Amino acid sequence: MAINHRELERYLARVGDRWPLEHAWLGGAQVDDDRGAGAQRERGPEFVLVLVSDAFDGIPWLERVYVAGNLWDASEMGHHADIHCYTPPELDRKVGTQKRVRRTLANGLDLIAARA
Repeated sequence: MAINHRELERYLARVGDRWPLEHAWLGGAQVDDDRGAGAQRERGPEFVLVLVSDAFDGIPWLERVYVAGNLWDASEMGHHADIHCYTPPELDRKVGTQKRVRRTLANGLDLIAARA
């Protein structure tokens, strides 16, 4: 199944209406599939989304994730997403401690750069 890039753009617009995003990366099994990863592997989450905004500062982490998760259209994308919402300093810490976040930044799609 191909990644619905049009819906990703709409999603980024919905999130961006609430918080201006500095960075957004998409990773997960669907991105790996698009890049030709073999079928014989542990899939993990179908989508992993890492969103970064200074505007998250002062907003409880669970509230950010709840709102950003509710903006994700799983029916359009074909799957739910594991969503991470961080300020830039929080992201710096999480890259060192969370493999899923580190892998998404290293191997995922840079959605903000793709807009340019």
